[in-house]
Amino acid sequence: MKDLKILLSVGFALLLIYAIAEYNRPKPVNWRSSMYYLDKIPFGTYALYQQLAHIYPGSQITKTNQPIYNALHHTGVQGNYFVLSNSISLGKADYHALVDYLKAGNNVFIAAYSWEGTLADTLNLDVQAGFAKGNLGLNFTNLKLKQAKPYHFEHDISNSYFSSFDTAHAVVLSRNTAGKSNYLRFSFGKGNLYLCANPHLFTNYSLLTPQGADYAAKALSYLPTTANLYWDEYQNHDIPEDDSPLRVLFSHESLKWAYYISLLTTLIFVVFEIKRRQRVIPIADPLQNTTLDFVRVVGQVYYESRDNSNIARKKITYLLEHWRTWYNLKTQALNREFTDLLAQKAGLAPDFALELVTYINYIHPLQRVTDAELIELNQLIEKYYTLTGLHGKRTV
Repeated sequence: MKDLKILLSVGFALLLIYAIAEYNRPKPVNWRSSMYYLDKIPFGTYALYQQLAHIYPGSQITKTNQPIYNALHHTGVQGNYFVLSNSISLGKADYHALVDYLKAGNNVFIAAYSWEGTLADTLNLDVQAGFAKGNLGLNFTNLKLKQAKPYHFEHDISNSYFSSFDTAHAVVLSRNTAGKSNYLRFSFGKGNLYLCANPHLFTNYSLLTPQGADYAAKALSYLPTTANLYWDEYQNHDIPEDDSPLRVLFSHESLKWAYYISLLTTLIFVVFEIKRRQRVIPIADPLQNTTLDFVRVVGQVYYESRDNSNIARKKITYLLEHWRTWYNLKTQALNREFTDLLAQKAGLAPDFALELVTYINYIHPLQRVTDAELIELNQLIEKYYTLTGLHGKRTV
């Protein structure tokens, strides 16, 4: 027991010394381009999201984690729609919902470095990064917004520009010092679509400088104040909001290692205690296989609760995990590119792969799922396992 106390004391002392050293160690800057509305790192968008209420006073700010089609289709709600992301890829359904929303008199602002999908194809969009000895300056074309000297930014956040776009319908709002356009406006009916090739201009890093704050304010001044403002996080990969204590613990390097050392110390204590207090282990009767009974009980509980949407989400979640593990597929965006990869890797007919993925995209956001819809989902999933020959091999 004396040796154990000495061991625990030494472990605690080492833990304390390490925690103090980690607390006082300079923290490296996290330059990850998250553009997440809660991130306070340089390329997060916490500052902009907090200032939206001041930029557009009176607007009801709503964050959406749904595809544009689900968020805007038949909503009938007027307002501005914001998307800040590293890349933007809209399918036909999303694009047509966006156009309908614009034609109804609304405004949409999108800033991204990479443009793909129907929107990019329709407007002939392509973005490139300019290379210069120094950072390329920016300035507005509108004489009321244009300043005497161009805006200059660090870390190359202003060097991207639209190398191609539909010049017949675009209005250039801003150019860099090389004469390349970085901020465009397209009119659709009564509404306007604003596209920017420099999303980092609207992140914390830029907004905390006078030049960056002034440029962002003028760029966003093109959008009028409306009753509603929608902030899209789906195109930003729908980052989950995990506010659990462990997330806070692991976000600090010193606390994370303190947690690990505490676990190690506890493990050592348990091992020593087990060695000191060994007892005769009685022979236990083998457990009966009650798996089938358990499955029947769980199935009956779900059937009686009639929670079809919960059952559908669980089946979809299990299937997505299967695809990630079995075929090494990324399931953040179930688009046409994903469908083609699934059909190729799983050996499915393209039509069936498209039908399955489309139905999953339809069912997943629903709050209420009917019996017929749940049965249809189950039949499609069972057909998938039959076609791929994975019955009995559904391990993730």
